[in-house]
Amino acid sequence: MSETIQPLGSRVLVLVLAQENRTASGLVIPDTAKEKPQRGEVVAIGDDTDVIKVAVGDRVLFPKYTGTEVKLDDRDHLIIESTDLLAILRDAPAA
Repeated sequence: MSETIQPLGSRVLVLVLAQENRTASGLVIPDTAKEKPQRGEVVAIGDDTDVIKVAVGDRVLFPKYTGTEVKLDDRDHLIIESTDLLAILRDAPAA
């Protein structure tokens, strides 16, 4: 059975995006040496639309140690105050 979470107020639910397992030169990074993820995708938003500046589907950047960790369908998520989000990540325009 699958669960859903609806954040309240100005909180957002963010799916934590996995970090790369290899460096640019091809070295494998062990789990103990990886930094805490800081990127995610917004999967649900609260009902305080005056404060929330992101939408479902936005990729975001957040501080390393923020939010409340939850596991849904064996995937890591965070419930974060929308004001704690640092930036929306966008693809660079083609040159």
